Amino acid sequence: MKILYLLFPLLLLLVQGAAGNRAKCREKRGYCTLGRCRYPAITIGACSRFQECCRSVWG
Repeated sequence: MKILYLLFPLLLLLVQGAAGNRAKCREKRGYCTLGRCRYPAITIGACSRFQECCRSVWG
C-alpha cells in the first residue's frame, strides 16, 4: 500500500503524454488504433507506445 502514492503520479504522466499525441493525430485527419493499422489505412504517426495513428488511403 505504501507504493500506491508513487504509482498514481506515474499514471497521470502516462495519460497526459498520450492525450497530446491523440490531438496531433486528429489534426492530421487520423485516428488512433491499438496495434497496427488495418487495410486500407496507413500509418502516419504514433499516438502512444502501443497505439498507431492511422489514416484511410481513400480519404
